[in-house]
Amino acid sequence: MTDAPIYLDNAATSWPKPPEVAHAMVRYLEEIGASPGRSGHRLAVEASRVVYGAREAVAELFHAPDPLRVVFTQNATEALNLALVGLLRPGDHVVTSGMEHNSVMRPLRALERRGVAVTLVKCSPEGFLDPSDLARAIRPHTAMIALNHASNVVGTLLPVREAGRIARERGLPLLVDAAQTGGALPIDVEADAIDLLAFTGHKALFGPMGTGGLIVGERVEVSRLEPLRRGGTGSRSEREEQPDFLPDMCESGTLNAVGLAGLQAGVRWVLERGMDAVRTHEMALTRRLIQGLADLEGVTVYGSRDPDLQTATVSFNVAGMQPSEAGLMLDERHGVMCRVGLHCAPSAHRTVGTFPAGTVRFGLSAFNTSQEIDAAVRAVAELAGEAR
Repeated sequence: MTDAPIYLDNAATSWPKPPEVAHAMVRYLEEIGASPGRSGHRLAVEASRVVYGAREAVAELFHAPDPLRVVFTQNATEALNLALVGLLRPGDHVVTSGMEHNSVMRPLRALERRGVAVTLVKCSPEGFLDPSDLARAIRPHTAMIALNHASNVVGTLLPVREAGRIARERGLPLLVDAAQTGGALPIDVEADAIDLLAFTGHKALFGPMGTGGLIVGERVEVSRLEPLRRGGTGSRSEREEQPDFLPDMCESGTLNAVGLAGLQAGVRWVLERGMDAVRTHEMALTRRLIQGLADLEGVTVYGSRDPDLQTATVSFNVAGMQPSEAGLMLDERHGVMCRVGLHCAPSAHRTVGTFPAGTVRFGLSAFNTSQEIDAAVRAVAELAGEAR
């Protein structure tokens, strides 16, 4: 095995993180440590400042006008559940795509059993969605459009801005799953007409696991949003009813303040580096990877195969070799760490034609280098040569 392991599993969790992330978390644990919003002493006040600073950083990154409409959750999965389960009612209809992650599909399938109708709009084998197909799927009782911004399997970008325009024309809320794009691509909830944006902290925002959130736009009626859980919020403690205002109504229980300290540092790192710089670097690496893999006999690359039309996530298979076998050999022989299988997105794999075996997935980040990409391509070339 190589002496320098190559981490290409960033579509699952980014690593390494900027040093500032660990420093912020250690500072919180060593110098603050108190619960935010639960007491009036100086450390509790400082803890609350950290949490609000994280809200401000997230709002700045996504161009959300009101930081208090940034609701923190454990991850994008919880945020998506909050939006879907919290807003959809029996008799409603929701439109989504054939490229969704199970974080959208599983809540929707559960809601189907409660009387919510679901339409999956078909995508091309490359993962592209035609906005006109989306518009045609809307019915009189449609209550929401829910789309991922980019596939976690092949990285293909969905037409979110066009979906936002369609949603506004029909008076519908648009929910966007930005788990794969938050921090990797520019997102403007106002310009893109996004009403609900679910994000996670532990991927391209470079925060720790256990952080994420839902941005709730001004067009969403807060009175209709049902919290996933109820309990102590540190506000309106004289009442036994849940607060009716954001973010408190959706943030029962003590927040992961040390994690949010790290999230704020990760988001600030992205802001300081600049979205254009992050995107340019990752596109160059993605182009190098796609070209390198496409030149190999016996290797099939899925998705757009165009860095302009996708994130830095590339899925492929080696002829004559199961993805699980290829992933194990890449790790044990070459120190290349990746993810294999169905990536919690069976619908997407059915769309691209790789169900049920799945694919080998390389997920790149701002910390990967061209030398690592070249080494990974050489490793795949060796596997492909052995499999022939």
